[in-house]
Amino acid sequence: MTFLKTILVILLVYFGLKFLIRLLTPYIMRYVAKKAGQKFEQAFGQNPMRSEPQKEGKVTIDKKPPSTRRTKETVGEYVDFEEIKE
Repeated sequence: MTFLKTILVILLVYFGLKFLIRLLTPYIMRYVAKKAGQKFEQAFGQNPMRSEPQKEGKVTIDKKPPSTRRTKETVGEYVDFEEIKE
C-alpha cells in the first residue's frame, strides 16, 4: 500500500510542476526579454562620440577608408614533374 502512495505522490508532484511551469512560462519569458533589452540598451545606448557636442570647425572622421591591398601576380612556386614508368 505504501508503494502505491509513493507512486501517487510522485505523479501528483510531476503533474503539478508541469502545470505550474505552463502557467509561469509567459511571465518568465517576459522577465528574461526585459532584462535582455535593458542590457542591450546599456551596451549600445551609450555612444561616447555622440554625447559630447562638436565644436564648430572641428574635423572628425567617422570611418576608416578601405585599405587597398596589392596582390602578387605569382601565387606560389610551381614544380614540374615527370612520370616514371616502371
